[in-house]
Amino acid sequence: MNCNRMLQVIMRTAAALLAASLPVAAQGIPQAAPGIPAGPPPASPLSNTSAIAREAQGWLADLIKINTSNPPGNEQLAALYVAGVLQKEGIKPEMLDVAPGRSAVVARLRSAAMANPSKALLLVAHLDVVPVDKSRWTVDPFGGVIKDGYLYGRGAIDDKGMLAANLAAFITLKRANAHLNRDVIFLATADEEQGGDASIRMLIAKYWDKFAAGFAINEGGNVFVKNGKVQYIGVQASEKVAVNVAVIARGASGHASQPTKDNPVIHLAAAIAKIGTYSAPVHFTAIVRRYFEGVAALEDDEIAKWIRSMDTQDRGEHAQRVVSDASPLWNAMLRDTIAPTVLSAGVANNVIPAEARANLNVRLLPGDSMNALLNDLNKLVNDPAVKLEVQPNAGLAAPPSSLESDFYNLIVKVASQEFGGAPALPFQSTWLTDSAQLRLHNVQAYGLVPFPLTQEDLRRMHGDDERIPLAAFSKGVDVLTKIVEEFAVTH
Repeated sequence: MNCNRMLQVIMRTAAALLAASLPVAAQGIPQAAPGIPAGPPPASPLSNTSAIAREAQGWLADLIKINTSNPPGNEQLAALYVAGVLQKEGIKPEMLDVAPGRSAVVARLRSAAMANPSKALLLVAHLDVVPVDKSRWTVDPFGGVIKDGYLYGRGAIDDKGMLAANLAAFITLKRANAHLNRDVIFLATADEEQGGDASIRMLIAKYWDKFAAGFAINEGGNVFVKNGKVQYIGVQASEKVAVNVAVIARGASGHASQPTKDNPVIHLAAAIAKIGTYSAPVHFTAIVRRYFEGVAALEDDEIAKWIRSMDTQDRGEHAQRVVSDASPLWNAMLRDTIAPTVLSAGVANNVIPAEARANLNVRLLPGDSMNALLNDLNKLVNDPAVKLEVQPNAGLAAPPSSLESDFYNLIVKVASQEFGGAPALPFQSTWLTDSAQLRLHNVQAYGLVPFPLTQEDLRRMHGDDERIPLAAFSKGVDVLTKIVEEFAVTH
């Protein structure tokens, strides 16, 4: 069955879910999020986004209720829900199938009869989320629970919040009948968290003509709140490269009552202990250098002194340690990192296993070599019973997006204005996003999750009790809409 026919056949399901968003909004979501004044509807949807922000909170709550944990993903139902929202607005969505049960959805607002991909603006976010351990949550992670001014749920920040905000900005343009100077394309992707055979890599291979663009805004950067106010806005223009490495220890299996020196568990544990203490050398990319130049002006005198000393001959090494110890984010921006994430061994309590395995999640700075790092780790482990093997679907280093483009400069200007004059700094994210694949196809892609968030909020991404402040979500919808309007609308 082709995409469009499937959309027609199953749209009733999506429509039912869409209808369900109304009770969600009425029962749980405040009529005006904190910080947004209540009042009559604005004359133009572009001039006041409070109403669309309230609608978008309902869409976000509904999307959270559709479990798209990856693996396995199962993003198709969420894609159909989004398609239903778009269709209700008179916007024609198109389902992009990439694997059974896994689909993306795309829609376009045209500026002219003939598309000009080099000028088009792409609003991109992903439908899938990371898995949860429900026993560690205080609420249902797929319940869309609203409590104490927060909307809780897996994907609230990563990345269904961005998806709902993109949807709001896109629909706002449609409702305003805005005079566009470039096509604006909405894209909700699948398999971002695993980067496998249903990811944007496959979408580009099969459907690039559906969403080819010159510019994109995506997740990847953040609005950082400290001591109750926005400290700075990090606009992602580059990102690290994700690679998984298997650590495999092998030996002879046997009865656990007669321990042996070649027990793979012991060899694996020793290898992981060594790797866990390893710290790769610092490497300043151009974007990281500019980021720290900006951050130094915002920090207290003591830490600013060490930030400014990181690249000096006499105090550089000590300064790098001080700065790295001050922030896990800063440490990861400065060097390649290695995080052991999964351990597995054994078939029974009384059997010495023949094999023990671990996974290392490696994040390389753009331009750094995995082979060079692997060589260093093999020397460090120095154990013939242990092998390190790079796993499939490793990321690819993409060129950074330009810090001189009109779109980057506009994002910086609008974000700074909207967040009280806080500086907007170029940012190299430590996490992987769909933007890397877009940059490999000559898209000037920038990352900005536009919601002002504290470190407490941000640490819940991929963790327990992920949540988004409703006031921050509403502000983010407004900021994103202003960015899109200023770049794509002719007044």
